[in-house]
Formats: sequence, C-alpha cells, structure tokens
Amino acid sequence: MKYARPAATLLFCLLGSSGFAADEDVALGARAFRACAACHSVEANRNMTGPSLADIWNRKAGSLSSFPRYSDAMKSSDVIWNEKTLDGYLENPAQFMPGNHMTFPGVPDERTRRSIIAFLKEAGGKSGDQQTAQGPMGGMPGMQRPVPNLKTAEASSRIRSISYCHDTFKVTTIDGKTRDFWERNLRFKTDSSNEGPDKDAPAIVNAGMMGDRASIIFSSPEEISRFIVRGC
Repeated sequence: MKYARPAATLLFCLLGSSGFAADEDVALGARAFRACAACHSVEANRNMTGPSLADIWNRKAGSLSSFPRYSDAMKSSDVIWNEKTLDGYLENPAQFMPGNHMTFPGVPDERTRRSIIAFLKEAGGKSGDQQTAQGPMGGMPGMQRPVPNLKTAEASSRIRSISYCHDTFKVTTIDGKTRDFWERNLRFKTDSSNEGPDKDAPAIVNAGMMGDRASIIFSSPEEISRFIVRGC
C-alpha cells in the first residue's frame, strides 16, 4: 500500500478519521477508511493512486502483480500483511519501512488503527464492498471522489473537440456545449483501465471547488496531441 502521495491529503485522512475509531469495530473502521478511499479501493485489482487492498490479509508487501508503482523498499521488504505488521506500518510508515513511498507520518491513535485494520481484515480479505468503503463522503468537502466509469459517461462529459488559442483551451462536448479553460486549469490524463474511456472517446471530469478546473481523460497518451487542434 505504498505510493507517492501529497502529505496534506493523507494528513486529512489521519485527522478526519481519529474521531470515528472504536476497538476493532468494522463499521467505524469503514467510516475512517473513507477518507483514504480516494486513493485505495478494496475491490480486486482496482488500483488507483495506490494499490487495491482487496485480499491484503497475509499478502506479501509489494506483490500485487497488477500494481506497478511499488517502491524498491516495499518490494524487497519480505513483510507479510497481518494485524501486527499493518499496525506497525500505519503507526509510522517511515520507521516501519524506511524508503517506502508513503509520505504521511502515521496514525498515532491505537483505536483508530485497530478499527481500520479490522475493516481491512473483513472487507480487504474478501475483495471488499465498494459501497461500504467508498460511499458518499458527507462532511468532507474538497476530498477527491471515487473515479467515475468513463465508458458510460453522458454526452455532457464526452469530448467532441478541443482547440487551443493563446492561453485558452476550448472544449466542446457531444451535447454541443463549449467551455473555455485557462491552460493551467486544464489537465490531460490517461486511464487504460476497464473504467477508462473508449479509444478516441475522451471524457472531461470536473475538478476544483470553483468549477474552473477540469481533467480530460484519454484512453492512451497517443491520443492527446492527435485530438488537440491549434487555432483561433
């Protein structure tokens, strides 16, 4: 469960979850885990910023074949994930496994850790329940939402054309509407998973709290330059 991650969001995970904890309480552990669910799923092989935590129980650290971004420290650690090792890792990742990619300082509250571990033992031990783990995050404005399935995106999210003039991108969707974006407010990304867009059918996903930012998701990097037309 290692990856490069901005510390601020993970700190929110720690601070936001501590009040939910109770001794090895699976339901409260699931609530605590929601703040981290933007980066980890408990659905088999559904990898995000970090690897899927499905079937994590008694799995060797850094061994999920479908996740390519483990640190060398993780892959060579010989750690087996169980109650003891997960507790040590969640308490202080850097101390437990020097050189791993996790940047957050750890979960200091023992009850919180035990609740999260109890949840992972149940949900992550049987390929998980996305509804429980990644349901609506009420009271958590600004947190990243679970990734939408772009193969079923509506016409208002599917891209017809993208033009670039000076510092502005004009994005037209299948429903005929066009939106202007300052070039720094529009990101281009790829998603080759089963939830990514079809070939040559990119989709736009809103981002930011003011509605002025967005990401356009392509099925492969080759599509990006081919799709954007320069012209005023």
